[in-house]
Amino acid sequence: MFSVIKRFLIGQPLKSNELGEQKLNKKKALAILSSDALSSVAYGPEQILLVLITVSAAAYWYTIPIAIGVLFLLVALILSYQQIIYAYPHGGGAYVVSKENLGMNAGLFAGGSLLVDYILTVAVSISAGTDAITSAFPHLHPYTVVIAIVLVIFITILNLRGITESASILAYPVYLFVLALFILIGVGLYNIVTGNVSAELHTPIGTPVAGISLFLLLRAFSSGSSALTGVEAISNAIPNFEDSAPKNASKTLMAMGLLLAILFAGVVYLAYYYGISPKEKETVVSQIAASTFGRNFMYYIIQGTTAMILVLAANTGYSAFPLLAVNLAKDKFIARMFTIRGDRLGYSNGIIFLAVTLILLIILFKGKTEHLIPLYAVGVFIPFTLAQTGMLVKWIREKPEGWIVKLTINLVGAFMSFTVMMIFFITKFGQVWSVLIFLPLIVFIFHQIKKHYEAVGEQLRITTCEPAIPIEGNVMIVPVAGITHVVENSLNYAKSLSPDQIIAVYVAFERDAEKQFEEKWNNWQPDIRLVTLHSQYRSIVQPLTKFIDTVENKAAESNFRVTVLIPQFIPKKSWQNILHNQSSLLIRAFLLYRRDLIVTTVPYHLKK
Repeated sequence: MFSVIKRFLIGQPLKSNELGEQKLNKKKALAILSSDALSSVAYGPEQILLVLITVSAAAYWYTIPIAIGVLFLLVALILSYQQIIYAYPHGGGAYVVSKENLGMNAGLFAGGSLLVDYILTVAVSISAGTDAITSAFPHLHPYTVVIAIVLVIFITILNLRGITESASILAYPVYLFVLALFILIGVGLYNIVTGNVSAELHTPIGTPVAGISLFLLLRAFSSGSSALTGVEAISNAIPNFEDSAPKNASKTLMAMGLLLAILFAGVVYLAYYYGISPKEKETVVSQIAASTFGRNFMYYIIQGTTAMILVLAANTGYSAFPLLAVNLAKDKFIARMFTIRGDRLGYSNGIIFLAVTLILLIILFKGKTEHLIPLYAVGVFIPFTLAQTGMLVKWIREKPEGWIVKLTINLVGAFMSFTVMMIFFITKFGQVWSVLIFLPLIVFIFHQIKKHYEAVGEQLRITTCEPAIPIEGNVMIVPVAGITHVVENSLNYAKSLSPDQIIAVYVAFERDAEKQFEEKWNNWQPDIRLVTLHSQYRSIVQPLTKFIDTVENKAAESNFRVTVLIPQFIPKKSWQNILHNQSSLLIRAFLLYRRDLIVTTVPYHLKK
C-alpha cells in the first residue's frame, strides 16, 4: 500500500544514467532558483516601511534613497557572485569559497549560516504566502497553520518528484508573477504620469522629518536588504545546470538581478507615491493592487500570483539546501545520508529533513514566522561577507589575469556585505543576538560529527585496527516465552549453526509457572538445557541481562563468543503489530549496544 502511494505521489524510480536528463536550462533555473529573491519584493519594501512608520508617515520618502542603497548592494553582490560561479564551477558557493581560502572554520560558519538560512527562508516564504492568501480571503485567518503545513507538503512532494519536473511546474507561476508585477508597476506609473493619483498622498522627497535619525535609517536599510536573500542560491546550485553550467548559471544570475532590481524599485516607488502604510492584515502589495485596480479581477490575479511566488520561493531553499548538505556531508561534517540520491535522483533525505524542520517551525511559531526575517537576513549576510573575503584572498594569492578588477569587485562586495551585517547586529541586536549562540554551536556540532567519522574510520581500517581475537567457540542463548512454533523455529536455526552449547532462558513471574514450564520443556526439548529465572518485579530484561553477564564472563575465559538468538513472530499485516507487546524488540534494544555480544533476531512469519 505504501509503495503504491509513493509511486502515485513521486512517480516511478529513475535510473542512475538518467541523471543528465535532470539538468536545468536557463529558463527553468531562473524560475526555480530565483523565486526566493524575486518573491522578496513582496515583503522587502514593507520591511522598510515598518521601520519608518515608527517616526511618522512623513518619513516614507526615505524609502527612495534607501531603495537606491539596496539596489547598489544588489549590483555589488551580483557581480561578486558571478565571479564565484566561474572560479568555483562545481558549486558549493560561500561554503567552498570560505573553506578553501579562509580555512575550515570560516567555511563551516558560512555553511552553517546558509543551512539555517535556507530553513528560515522557506519558513518565512510559506508564512508570507499564507498571509497573502488570508489577505485576499480574511475568513481563512484561523486556519493559517493548517494552510502553511499543506503548502509545505505540496512543495515537498513536488521536489521529491525531481528537480526537472518540479521546475517545469513551478516555472509558470513564477513567470506569471513577474508578468503580473510588471503590469501592476506599468499601470501604476501610467496612473501617476496621467495625474490619476493625487500628489497629496505622499510627502515630497526632501521634506524635513522630526525624530528621524541615522540609527533608524540604517535599521530601515538593513530591513530592506532582506530583499537580497536568495542571491547566492545560483552559485550553490551550479551542478544542476545544463552544460556549460558556469556560463548558464552566470546568465541566469544576471537575469535574476535585473528582474529583482526592476520589481523592487517599482514596488517601492508605487508604495511611496500612493502613500501606502503597512497594515497587520493586508500586505503592501495588496494595498498597491487595490489602489491601482480596485478589488476586481486583476487585483485577485496580483494577489494570487503573489501568494504563489511567496510559497514557491520556498523552492529555492528546497533546491539549495540539499546541495549544500551534500558538500558538508562529503567533508564528513553532517550525516552521510544527505549524499544519497532518492528514486527520482534528487537528494531526497535533505528534502525530507527540510520539510520536517519546517513543519515544526510553523507549529512552534503558529504560522507567524515573519519576525524571523531579521534572523535569516543576518544569517545570509554572514556567508555573503565570508565568500567575498575569501575571493579577495584568492585573487591576492593567485594573481590571475585581470585580478585587480576582480579584486575591486569583491572588495566592494565584501565591504558592503560586512557593513550591512554590522548594521543588523547594531540596530536589531535584540532580534538577532541568538545567531552569536547557535552558529558557534552548529560549528561545534560539525566538528563533533567529523571527529566521530574519523574515529570510526580509524577503528574500521584493518591496517590500524587492533587484531581480532580468535573465537574458539560459541554459546547460543535463546530467550523463550513459551512452547510455540516461534520458539521451535529459533531452536532449529540455532541447531543448524552447530554451536558448542544452546541455552534456553525462560523468565517467570510466578514460582508455580516456573515449575510447570520446566516440566513441559523437559518433555518437549530434553536435549536443550533450560535455565529458568524468577523475576519478582515482572521485568524480563533485567534478569535476562544479569544471566547473560554471567555467561559472558565464563565464556571469555575460553575465548568463546556469546550469541543471543531472539525469537520473533511477524504478523501477516503490519498494523497488527500494535496488538502485541513487542518484548523481542525491547530485549534487542537493551542488548544491541553491549560489547562482544552478538544479537540476532529469528523471524517467524504468520500466514493469517
